[in-house]
Amino acid sequence: QVQLVESGGGLVQAGGSLRLSCAASGRTFSIYAMGWFRQAPGKERQFVAAINWSGVSTYYADSVKGRFTISRDISKSTVFLQMDSLKFEDTAVYYCATSNLSGSRYAHEYVYWGQGTQVTVSS
Repeated sequence: QVQLVESGGGLVQAGGSLRLSCAASGRTFSIYAMGWFRQAPGKERQFVAAINWSGVSTYYADSVKGRFTISRDISKSTVFLQMDSLKFEDTAVYYCATSNLSGSRYAHEYVYWGQGTQVTVSS
């Protein structure tokens, strides 16, 4: 099993920045990729970004390209999501997850999920 704990969410004004962290523990050797998803009230869970655990390949949703950056620290088994130029429409609960595949954009391909962290952007 893999346990994931997100942190770094909060309230920020439009145009501001937040950095989310997701620390993994347990059977981290089984992780092939990690991703970030978000879900706003009344909407489906949406892919945000993903990164290959063993490499540097990254993938982004069109809505966040140029504003969000995903990265990872292998030694700390942690993935980060740097969010810049935040918009009101970025408001959602953000979840990190692990996948047995690389670069997946589909939630059903992720096995373990964190509890989520709330990001609220005020206008």
